[in-house]
Amino acid sequence: MNIAASEKLFAEALQLMPGGVNSPVRAFRSVGGTPRFIARAKGSRIWDVDGNEYIDYVGSWGPMILGHAPEVVIEAVRKALERGTSYGAPTALEVEMARLIRQCFPTIDLVRMVNSGTEATMSAIRVARGFTGREKIVKFDGCWHGHADGLLVRAGSTGLQYGVPDSAGVPAGYAASTLVARYNDLDSVRELLAANSGEVAAIIVEPVAGNMGIIPPGGGFLSGLRQLCTEHGALLILDEVITGFRIALGGAQERYGIKADLTTLGKIIGGGFPVGAYGGRRDIMECVSPLGPVVQAGTLAGNPIAMTAGIATLQTLIEGRETIYADLERKAAALAEGLGAAAATAGVPMTCNRVGSMLTSFFAEGPIENADDLTKASREKYARTFHAMLAAGIAFAPSYCEAAFVSTAHTDEDIARTVEAAGQAFEALAR
Repeated sequence: MNIAASEKLFAEALQLMPGGVNSPVRAFRSVGGTPRFIARAKGSRIWDVDGNEYIDYVGSWGPMILGHAPEVVIEAVRKALERGTSYGAPTALEVEMARLIRQCFPTIDLVRMVNSGTEATMSAIRVARGFTGREKIVKFDGCWHGHADGLLVRAGSTGLQYGVPDSAGVPAGYAASTLVARYNDLDSVRELLAANSGEVAAIIVEPVAGNMGIIPPGGGFLSGLRQLCTEHGALLILDEVITGFRIALGGAQERYGIKADLTTLGKIIGGGFPVGAYGGRRDIMECVSPLGPVVQAGTLAGNPIAMTAGIATLQTLIEGRETIYADLERKAAALAEGLGAAAATAGVPMTCNRVGSMLTSFFAEGPIENADDLTKASREKYARTFHAMLAAGIAFAPSYCEAAFVSTAHTDEDIARTVEAAGQAFEALAR
């Protein structure tokens, strides 16, 4: 496979950007080698600057649930561009987006648009503190909620892949207000709440862990968090930046029947454009300026192009919900089962965790239920498999603890080809 153009671009990028990239995982440090510089994408495929074609399971890290450049989104955006790209003033598009979000997430009475998932979680935590008058929050080891200072404590994949879970430049005082529990371990949460009685503003959690690889919530874990928050007067923040509209139209809250006090969203609601949102109960959200004392603002929040792309995506999902989610479930299940069978045939220890249309293959005997279990997973085997798959024209995430995403554009033939290539890669591992 010729990658000369990518190699040339990466060499130049290293002189211009930290690590040659604008987000750490793109640098391939976890798997080695040269990042592929992408020139275009359509449907289930991406093409790099050397002309190599790949079946893509990264999907821009989750937003591309309809595949790349779906015509319904492209046409809507094309028309919107002719009307201008940013106004810094209210638009009907923002009202429609808020209506669609509330339609799908009944726990959200009021919603505020922002520009990224990081901004959404950062803002939701500030609102929780302002509403409760408390300072501490509880998060979970391995869960990633963006790169805000107070959240870079034993976070997800960005830290895990380099073995450095905390960030330099974060004041000790910020970290001190963040308490870390063990995912899928309610006792660890009870202990923290008891030791910090009356001081915890909120528990924030990825309802399905996605940034230490896909790890489903154990039976009773989410409902237990809901109960503990109610008992201790803390708010439950469900970070549905990844799971929102992905594992069900109403995200994890619909799939697991859990009610959040605050919800953060992103990715799919922008249809491929930068976006984020947070919302929740009316009495909580009325704390946000200009109604209340919690300050949060953004020049490009509710950007008309992002709103247009997001609305086109959400309307497609809502109109096709009866068939779209069943088809995504079927295809993702076929991929997960096929990968598992191929690994078993080759005698390679592997555990494939899946929820809806997102999955992760861990090179370890299962179960994989929390960040501690990741120590069993082989980074070296993942790296070798990653490069074998890339050479076969199939792109997975360049990190052993990230998710793969199936879109409506992936075909049964895509899945079959992926499983076949994986079988060959696993056989090479076993030799």
